[in-house]
Amino acid sequence: MSEKTAGELLKEQLIRERKNGFLELDDAECNKAYDFCEGYKAYLDEAKTEREAVTESIRMAEAAGFVPMEKGKKYAPGDKIYYNNRDKSLILAVIGQEPVKKGVRIAVAHIDSPRLDLKPRPLYEDSELALLKTHYYGGIKKYQWGTVPLSLHGVIVKADGTSVQVRIGDDPSEPVFVVNDLLIHLADEQMKRTAATALKGEEMNVLIGSRPFRDDAVSEKVKLNILNLLFEKYGICEEDFLSAELCLVPAYSARDLGLDKSMIGSYAHDDRVCAYPALMAILDLKEVPPCTAVTILTDKEEIGSDGNTGLHSAYLPNFVADLAEPYGIPARWVLTASECLSADVNAAFDPTFPSVMEKNNCAYLNKGVVITKYTGARGKSSTSDASAEFMGRIRRMLDREGVIWQIGELGAVDAGGGGTVAKYVAELDVDVVDLGVPVLSMHAPFETVSKLDVFMAYRAFKALFEDQ
Repeated sequence: MSEKTAGELLKEQLIRERKNGFLELDDAECNKAYDFCEGYKAYLDEAKTEREAVTESIRMAEAAGFVPMEKGKKYAPGDKIYYNNRDKSLILAVIGQEPVKKGVRIAVAHIDSPRLDLKPRPLYEDSELALLKTHYYGGIKKYQWGTVPLSLHGVIVKADGTSVQVRIGDDPSEPVFVVNDLLIHLADEQMKRTAATALKGEEMNVLIGSRPFRDDAVSEKVKLNILNLLFEKYGICEEDFLSAELCLVPAYSARDLGLDKSMIGSYAHDDRVCAYPALMAILDLKEVPPCTAVTILTDKEEIGSDGNTGLHSAYLPNFVADLAEPYGIPARWVLTASECLSADVNAAFDPTFPSVMEKNNCAYLNKGVVITKYTGARGKSSTSDASAEFMGRIRRMLDREGVIWQIGELGAVDAGGGGTVAKYVAELDVDVVDLGVPVLSMHAPFETVSKLDVFMAYRAFKALFEDQ
């Protein structure tokens, strides 16, 4: 074999080429990634809404020894606690060896996803069909939601204060629901619309029934029959919709994608694909971490993180204050010394639509977790822009732990953009950078991710928690 030239040696020293991760791992490690994703697929199917994600995450946490946090209590290293914020966001913590004033290590992901919410008065009858009026939640291409089988999820609080959980359509034995679209034969005018208006917001009406109640003395017989079925199953009346949180999400299950089964297709990868690895990273801690480890599963990111279950609220600093107060330490001391990985997705390069990406600075499937120094739009609007020092720290940590990673922006400059919760964490004087999984068809009812990238996200969050 001939010796390498000076140029080849210099290239090895100065240029790092990001190869397909499957070429960097042996078969045993690849199998670990596939095995890890079996649990992820089960989580996706069980947790299609933020409420369901909190419920399932608490079940898993309690099985791993976590208990509800008690305010005013001093915790010892190794103690495992959680804080449930209104059943829609969740904080889990494992108390570290170092005192809390040395800061905490945070992985924060969001558990809300684009969907169709029901309006406060959703049920109506037209032309002897029963339908539900919806108000879409988050950024979606509305036309993608037409003719997709949907399931109904949520909670209804009745007049007497009791609540009932609703989940209809995921089991193959249950009925599904659908937003109908216009047949192509009669769609000449519709086809002249732009893609943004091909299916308008007020046209996203969900078909829920067609059989009338047998009584000629009443009107709206189909609507009455649907209400009667709901009353028999849940004991609710029409007015109870006013105190309900109901939504429609795709009814299908997460599936392996590709002949090689290297990918997963599912609803709600954004951002369960980061939430599940962040959750498992803290549940799988076998030793007491150096610093207190914190996983946050938060709500409302898709609509700006507002509200008391979104991260642009006081529940995170309040949690830190409750953790620090028994020791007489101001919460701001803890936050200033803390570090955070904002665990959110980025767009993966799609060769069918290359013009919206800049190939040297975008993420690719199978090249590991993507570090996004800044998000925002155009002139870095609405981003925290991580410091060079913190970027260097995360690079060293990932390389030391053998985590496959890449760098990426959210599309080409001026092509659009988006934001994450990183800026709200940064507002608390915490060092933070986005690190997550590349996704194809982001915000569609069926998104695609790589199993290798999912596993590397888990490895990255675990590295943060275990790093000395």
